[in-house]
Amino acid sequence: MSLVLGIDTGGTYTDGVVVELENRKILNKAKALTTRDDLSIGIRNCINNLKFEGFKDISAVSLSTTLATNAIVEGRGCEVGLLMLGHEPIGTLPVEHFTVLPGGHDIKGQAREDLDIEKTRQAIIDLKGKVDAVAISGYLSVRNPEHELVVMKMVHEILHLPVVCAHQLTTSLGFRERTVTAVLNAKLIPIIDELLKSVEKVLQEKHIDAPMMVVKGDGCMMSEALAREKPIETILSGPASSIIGGTFLTDTLDAMVFDMGGTTTDIAVLKNGIPHINQEGASVGGWLTRVQAAQIYTYGMGGDSYIQLNKEGQIQVGPQRVHPLSVIAYQFPHLVDELNINFEKSYNLMFAQATDCFMFLKGPSNSEQFSDKEEQIIEILQEGPHSLYYLSQRLDTDPNLLDLQRLVNLGVLARISVTPTDILHAKGIYTQWNSEAAVKGVDILAHRMDVSRDEFIELALEKIINELCYTCLQSMVSYEGQNIWLKDNPTVMYMINKALSPADNQKLDCSYSLKMPIIGIGAPVAAWLPKVAEKLNTKLIIPEYAEVANAVGAAAGKIMETVKVLIKPGEKDGTYLMHAPWERRYFEDLQEAVSYALEDAKKHASMAAEKAGAKEYELIVNHEDVYARASTLENGDVYIETRIEITAVGRPEWEKEEAKEKFFVDLVDCS
Repeated sequence: MSLVLGIDTGGTYTDGVVVELENRKILNKAKALTTRDDLSIGIRNCINNLKFEGFKDISAVSLSTTLATNAIVEGRGCEVGLLMLGHEPIGTLPVEHFTVLPGGHDIKGQAREDLDIEKTRQAIIDLKGKVDAVAISGYLSVRNPEHELVVMKMVHEILHLPVVCAHQLTTSLGFRERTVTAVLNAKLIPIIDELLKSVEKVLQEKHIDAPMMVVKGDGCMMSEALAREKPIETILSGPASSIIGGTFLTDTLDAMVFDMGGTTTDIAVLKNGIPHINQEGASVGGWLTRVQAAQIYTYGMGGDSYIQLNKEGQIQVGPQRVHPLSVIAYQFPHLVDELNINFEKSYNLMFAQATDCFMFLKGPSNSEQFSDKEEQIIEILQEGPHSLYYLSQRLDTDPNLLDLQRLVNLGVLARISVTPTDILHAKGIYTQWNSEAAVKGVDILAHRMDVSRDEFIELALEKIINELCYTCLQSMVSYEGQNIWLKDNPTVMYMINKALSPADNQKLDCSYSLKMPIIGIGAPVAAWLPKVAEKLNTKLIIPEYAEVANAVGAAAGKIMETVKVLIKPGEKDGTYLMHAPWERRYFEDLQEAVSYALEDAKKHASMAAEKAGAKEYELIVNHEDVYARASTLENGDVYIETRIEITAVGRPEWEKEEAKEKFFVDLVDCS
């Protein structure tokens, strides 16, 4: 009997399930709040809540998470130093400390400019004490990684910090996208490392001696060692698990999987039970990466989205995530008293809401420098969470001069305010936490908006439900290949709003019909999606165990590792260059180049599968020679390139032999 412990650590909740894979049976399920200041607490609470007695029989632990996605969306992560070789930045980058150095290659893999060792050494030394990790991106390093490898060795020797090279993460062209991918990977290293250490700590306490796997953004799995090296692969891990969980829990093959969490809403469209894989790379938080993942449409809209009044006095929801007032006041009831004394209605807050409170999460890293005022704020909040009004009074400072957002971005502090979760508490639909705090927050915003409590709640409910409808409509437009952002088009939004919020006296009625059911995944969907499905004239399916579907998907994941090699004509006629992620090699015979590339790619695909945690695997070979038709018959066809792709399809180490045949059929179908 293969028992797998599936754990999904999200921004709000940590979910757990024990799954018997052979019989597709869920034995136990549990939820607990994610404790971002110490993840092990939430994980321990979740496993305790499982009330499972047979932990000694667990054969594997599988983990999915939204922490990487949320960190990118919220702009969090460690300080990174970026070394760019051979090219200036293209567009904006998610990094503050960067240096452009000589180096880089051309499309043939020839050095465009030699490395300047001394200049590079000084640039590395200049990063000392300022950063926690380093990313290296060389121009066209996918054609020749040698410069990145030399600089990586120097960084290790001088700084002894984690180092990420762009060529190690992707073989795709696109200097800016590779650079963004490398920087984000470096920023995520401590976030995913902390998660893995927290899980390991709790597993040891529970005497669970089993291998641990992590779900990637394409729904496949990798070992914890690989996850530590390439945390960027875990972006969209949680949503990918929700797809697997949704198909595991239902028999619906064509559907929209709608996963609503605390920070984001993630949507995937299934055709024949399979999501489209985005070969160009996943886009998260406005950053296009080169990480292959399931085509998932992510929106900054969830149960913990920040509800604000904008400058026009209108309700705005998201994309920033905050902690719900009701949840934190349940743990710290004094916040209710603090909210009783607040700013005058006419007082204009430029960078915050009157409902805002803050709490201390964790101490800063050694590289972070703080002002005296920031040090004071940290010291006060170490006593416990406090409202913005309380902080401004205690520090005798205008709240508009308190720069708290930087501390939030660094993960030192967390913002607490009104969220959709609080709206449900104030309405009386949901009462798990402190409803008094939710009501107090709603009253503050209603007063500033000059409406009653009930009017504000109804306006907020309508706004949230319509925002969720927009995400469905936008996802279908994008799925159909249209590069249209609905909210940027006033004409389109005029028609959509007529359909979603029709006025009693309007003469033109509109309606939309989604031609597939919605599979609702996540704890909040039962509260929000019935009205969404009604407005979109479609069927809603909320399967049993929908609230822990991500953990179910983590337990049911598989392994697949792909290696790509490209062969192109060399500098001289009749010569050939092999470009692989690990080397660039010259050949004088095409067949010799192809034979070498095939064998070497198979070896590296096998190594990747074993490193990912596969015990047994088979290699699927895709070999394509590309020719262009010549203009004259005498010349014959012209050789362009050879594309070699080796995919290692393997069973997780814990699966039994009898499941092998079905596993291979399922994965080949999914690919």
